[in-house]
Amino acid sequence: MSRYIATRAIRGANALVIEAETMLHKALSEKGPDTPVSFPNTAYYLPTIYAMTGQSVETLGQLSESLSHARELLHPIPAAKNWTPYLGETLDGGMATLIAAETIEAIRYIYDLQPESFPGFELAGGTKYDNLNGEGHLNGAIDDIQLRSWGIQLVDGRMPGFAAIVGAAKSNEVAVKIVRELQKRNILTFLCGNVNGRSIIDQLQEEGVELGYDTYTVPFGRDTLSAIYALGFAARSALTFGGIKAGQARDILMYNKDRVYAFVLALGEVDDLKYAAAAGAINFGFPVIADTVIPEILPTGITTYEHVISMPFNEIHGGDDLEKAERLVQKCIEVRGVKVQIADVPVPVPYGSAFEGEVVRKADMRIEFGGKKSRAFEYLHMAELDEVVDGKVEIIGAGFEDMEPQGAMDLAIVVKVAGREMQEDFEPVLERQIHYFVNGASGIQHVGQRDIAWIRISNNAVEKGFDLEHFGKILHARFHSDFGAIVDKVQVDIYTEPTLIEEWLGKARESYDYRNKRLADLTDDAVDEFYSCTLCQSFAPDHVCIVSPERLGLCGAYNWLDCKASFSINPTGPNQPIKLGKLVDMDKGYWEGTNEYAAIGSHGVVPEVAMYSIMENPMTACGCFECIVMLIPETNGVMIVNREDTSMTPAGMTFSTLAGMAGGGMQTPGVMGVGKYYLVSPKFISADGGFKRVVWMSSVLKETMADEFRIVAEREGDPDLIDRIADENDVGTVDELLAWLEEHNHPALIMESMF
Repeated sequence: MSRYIATRAIRGANALVIEAETMLHKALSEKGPDTPVSFPNTAYYLPTIYAMTGQSVETLGQLSESLSHARELLHPIPAAKNWTPYLGETLDGGMATLIAAETIEAIRYIYDLQPESFPGFELAGGTKYDNLNGEGHLNGAIDDIQLRSWGIQLVDGRMPGFAAIVGAAKSNEVAVKIVRELQKRNILTFLCGNVNGRSIIDQLQEEGVELGYDTYTVPFGRDTLSAIYALGFAARSALTFGGIKAGQARDILMYNKDRVYAFVLALGEVDDLKYAAAAGAINFGFPVIADTVIPEILPTGITTYEHVISMPFNEIHGGDDLEKAERLVQKCIEVRGVKVQIADVPVPVPYGSAFEGEVVRKADMRIEFGGKKSRAFEYLHMAELDEVVDGKVEIIGAGFEDMEPQGAMDLAIVVKVAGREMQEDFEPVLERQIHYFVNGASGIQHVGQRDIAWIRISNNAVEKGFDLEHFGKILHARFHSDFGAIVDKVQVDIYTEPTLIEEWLGKARESYDYRNKRLADLTDDAVDEFYSCTLCQSFAPDHVCIVSPERLGLCGAYNWLDCKASFSINPTGPNQPIKLGKLVDMDKGYWEGTNEYAAIGSHGVVPEVAMYSIMENPMTACGCFECIVMLIPETNGVMIVNREDTSMTPAGMTFSTLAGMAGGGMQTPGVMGVGKYYLVSPKFISADGGFKRVVWMSSVLKETMADEFRIVAEREGDPDLIDRIADENDVGTVDELLAWLEEHNHPALIMESMF
């Protein structure tokens, strides 16, 4: 290994540990050892320290132990003579760097210096750019809500990995090109660091690039220390999805090497601290690629391929700087071995899942369809092969070219598909994809589905040539790319002519109604097979998910019809039919087939699963569940907390803390991760008393699913049931909850004991 790199990294590590010790000494004298420390809305204390050492840091005084461990990892700076292989000492220094960096960032939170604030400024043309995450500051530590919401994208391959970019690019244009190339490949990108005071964050801001969780491009901070948030994200992935325990450092590092596809891209000059941080990343199996001349570290087994690669920007073969930037990104992907799938979508704007959450604000909007001022709907139906002209996109009615800026129009998107393997049951499955497919275009915002769709097109997208026809081109390309096994032909008709919109809306609503009734009749006892879902096993290797007509996947993204369609598309894929076989116990939901699958699918960890019980052999979870259901013994009932709820529950734990008990493929009686629409199923913990057992629920669930819960209450024969269920605005402790339940005559109090 290079003595030069070892010297720089070890020197940087020693300097940072000294800086952390100095800051801690000052903070202890000013704030006191009992001052609480944390990264907001995270369950894993200070995640890297917790993961690597098993130490739960909750107060300032406990950081002394963390830094003592960091100092033990330090080695002397290499001598000028007597060269030896310094890899082990360098990696130790890298780990010490991460502990020291996390300590410093935690202290900064105490002094309100994190998340890092930034000044607003005006772009060319006078547009005010003063918002990254809605609160006037950079992101800082990623909270558990976002970690879990990204979970399903990580496990199903939509988000194939993540990149940590440190420093600043050669130019603003190069910075934008690098980020766009990563977005196009749906790679989550973390931004931090600077070169001579200038950061890639500044470069992207100046060019008006939208940053934040929704666009897969997350700015942490302008110094190198902020890279700790990216590595903390990786550590939490192992704890959250892998079921690995804190302190199992080697297992966590190997999990990241084998399952989390990440790399570091160092732009510009690499100083001692960057070398030290790079050594920390290499511990995780993440290679470092630099666009300057630095010594390289060839494979030794720590990462999958090379450890450190030098790819001087000006020496990259190719044309102009933008082409060099593209090749730099390609090299990063090659070195880490990231598996990338890119659909060829013929649109004039960048396209990829990274743009799915992009918001088009009214000031930036050219035209909208749906919402308050117009109507928009989507309808997909199957037809015979000879009735569909593949690739035909027809606009029936006027375009929006003559509309006033920020105007509104009615719109109908009617998709006609045909295929030898296509089934009527697949129509709603494919129709739901319109939302995701259209949202993948940069500058397009899509909300809702069916007859409550709402679409906005930005000025920037129109200036680049985006028009109504491109909706059809997107859908044609993506349906063939993603559903080619069941779809042979795709034709898209886009209507803006009012009379025809009304005519097709009637047809669509008739079909929606038929599908609703069809789904209502699709019950567990009406089929002879359920489906497995092993998507999450890429991150949670022992987790098993069994999807039935009345119990969708815990992530909320896959129901029984989705899995049926998936199996038709990919017969060897993650969704396999489970023949139920002999019924063992209908009340609890045991079949010979589901038990056999549970044992095999979990590699023997889970011998059997009760489909309808939380108290006996409940289904396991990975970490991307939408809600957690948990027994509150004193109330003879359960509480439900959803992942967007950061408040304290009556159990004395937040969602993030509870998630550690429910995730990682563990089977914990009394605790279960679920998809939120399972809550309204007649089979929801039916073996334990069903929905009448719910005594507490996050208020956001009550509000967003009010209509669905009202129907459930009527089904349960208690129309006022939802009003009898407390939330965080009503009670904060178990004692308060008991008093509430007695005052409101909640049925759980007189039901049979749950245990």
